[in-house]
Amino acid sequence: MIVAGNWKMNKTPSEAAAFVKELAPKVAGAKATVVVGAPFVALPGVVEAAKGTNIKVAAQNMHYEAKGAYTGEVAADMLKDIGVDYVIIGHSERRQYFGETDVTVNKKVHSAIAAGLSPIVCCGESLEEREQGVTAEIVRRQVKIALLGIDKAALLDSGLVVAYEPIWAIGTGKTATNEQANEVCHIIRALLAELYDGDAAAKVAIQYGGSVTAANAKDLFAMPDIDGGLVGGASLKANDFEIIANA
Repeated sequence: MIVAGNWKMNKTPSEAAAFVKELAPKVAGAKATVVVGAPFVALPGVVEAAKGTNIKVAAQNMHYEAKGAYTGEVAADMLKDIGVDYVIIGHSERRQYFGETDVTVNKKVHSAIAAGLSPIVCCGESLEEREQGVTAEIVRRQVKIALLGIDKAALLDSGLVVAYEPIWAIGTGKTATNEQANEVCHIIRALLAELYDGDAAAKVAIQYGGSVTAANAKDLFAMPDIDGGLVGGASLKANDFEIIANA
């Protein structure tokens, strides 16, 4: 199980470090891997605050090139050098607002793994795509392209995570039913078995994200193909995230 908080563009560096210090004792006994995804400028302080705790640190994005004339971008090696463990790749907000594509997601996955980071690879359909009955096709395409050229050893050794986040349930207060969420996570697991084998499919963690709250986390995480959550707004509140991390 892995529970990761995506803070998005929230918390100043000082607020972020203080939050981790507040959160640490609350999740010290969590059986799940606990991850916080901080903004770039907050990452050094969050890494420092998380030392000696069971909290892992994620970046929310990265560039696929190792270096170069890419003003405003951050490379995988830069993240690794300051002690970051995970990186969120291909979040729907990156796709919607910043031109992220399935191809750039794949490039970033390769770069993250090469640098020793664990990618949290996001996928998910829009409301229109769900209503048109093409959820499976959309999610399968996104995951297949994201993992193109990644062999089983790299997949498992990197600790790669797949996060299913229906776009229509992100920040809307709408949540897929437990059965809807599990159905798509099962589709992803079946795809992993198809691309690799049953062993890989069983070992890769598949998260659900999309208005995960302290109230619904336990039931969502009890579903057979859901291995935790990628949590947005609720991860900004220590008491709520404590409940989710221990769910």
